[in-house]
Amino acid sequence: MEGQYVAYSFFRVDPAWRRLPIDERAAGKDAFAQVIEDWAGRMDALRAYTVTGVRPDSDFFLWKITQRYEDLGEVGAALNGTPLAGWLETPYSYLATTKASVYTKARRPRKVVPKGSPYLVVYPFVKLRPWYALPPEDRQRAMEEHMGVGAEFTTIHNHTTYSFGIDDQEFMTAFECDEPADFMHLMLTLRESEASRYTERDTPIFVGQHVDIRAALDALDGAGARVGA
Repeated sequence: MEGQYVAYSFFRVDPAWRRLPIDERAAGKDAFAQVIEDWAGRMDALRAYTVTGVRPDSDFFLWKITQRYEDLGEVGAALNGTPLAGWLETPYSYLATTKASVYTKARRPRKVVPKGSPYLVVYPFVKLRPWYALPPEDRQRAMEEHMGVGAEFTTIHNHTTYSFGIDDQEFMTAFECDEPADFMHLMLTLRESEASRYTERDTPIFVGQHVDIRAALDALDGAGARVGA
């Protein structure tokens, strides 16, 4: 396949895990982090984001980008082999691929390359079916307006990928930004666009802060906070 697979895996730790001895928790986190660190160099990107203290249903998530679909299963199996995995739930998991947009002149899939921004806003997206019944020129006009608004927010970087036929949503939308509030202002502006009338679903929305995987895991039991204190 020409292009990339893009996946997002969300994790929530069982609160009972926090009652384990500190040494046992530390060993479990170390084994989990080691898998991520080993795989980071084998994929196009493998980045960790914490949502601790923000979402009640997730603690952290992984943004995985690779040209091999098999990588996703292999890294998942490796993580399942760690002690921490027995205490983790996966409340959300999303899969998508890259492809050329029909609304631009590009003929090849745009490669997803993280910009390194401190925040990533992620959500699944589904359009209403009447959108596809519109004449192509009407859809093109609406999307040009939509993309024009996005271009005005220069610190926000869009990484839209496609899920139709391979997951429950139609698209996965991911936006890197310097401040979550900047993204809120973008969405307020887009809400008035013609294309937004054809949105069926764009939730749940996750605002992740990019951190090292070990920092994301330390947030699960406050280990980083204890060291800082």
